[in-house]
Amino acid sequence: MLTLTTTTIAAALASGALVGLLLGLFGGGGSVLATPLLLYVVGVRDPHVAIGTSAAAVAVSAALNLVGHARGGRVKWSCASVFAGAGLIGSILGSSLAKMVDGQRLLFFFALAMAAIALSMLRRPKSEGDPGVRINWRLTLKLAPMGVLTGLAAGFFGIGGGFLIVPGLMAATGMTLANASASSLVSVALFGSATSLNFAQSGLVDWPVAGLFILGGLVGGILGVRAAGRLASHALAARRLFAGLVLLVAAYVAWRAVAG
Repeated sequence: MLTLTTTTIAAALASGALVGLLLGLFGGGGSVLATPLLLYVVGVRDPHVAIGTSAAAVAVSAALNLVGHARGGRVKWSCASVFAGAGLIGSILGSSLAKMVDGQRLLFFFALAMAAIALSMLRRPKSEGDPGVRINWRLTLKLAPMGVLTGLAAGFFGIGGGFLIVPGLMAATGMTLANASASSLVSVALFGSATSLNFAQSGLVDWPVAGLFILGGLVGGILGVRAAGRLASHALAARRLFAGLVLLVAAYVAWRAVAG
């Protein structure tokens, strides 16, 4: 595990604050920078440990951010619960598979996932959505399969999976982007918890670093949730700027993975 120095502690706190801010602002996709930050800023060397640690930190950050969005009335609990419950199975299977893949190869796959996340965030929603959507059997039958597949991807890559959850929720239910981003945090928290516990069973979570990351994420998350309400009218432009950043980081991660 990583030796904690003053520089390492500061890097972990700052990285956690950035991820917390992004989770609060965007919900889906906000956690994708956690693993690269742990590897290339904080200094975690093992890709598996970075993924397991980021999953633990992101799960807690998502849960904390969820509280703020819930108070704001933006979470569609019934739809979010069906999606998350179905996806829990997938996240356990995905994280078990990830532990069997070579670390550098896993990072290359992770870079591809980051690029997919960025491209998904560049798309404009087809409609504004229905803020009054309610769960029914038809929606349940659409949400559950999407949840399983999303959980599988989230577990394999050690990310919250929000980049798939947000469009999945919008496509299956017709809810608004704001509701989908807030509701996605239910799944992000649950998938991250399942993934981190699975990795922890193999000793692949650095808990002191995760604790620092979470502490930083708490501060960043509070700022992000507050900013989300103020930036609601510019949400699409902000997501596109963030998507551009993710594409750049994805290219760097892929280069590092290929270079070994």
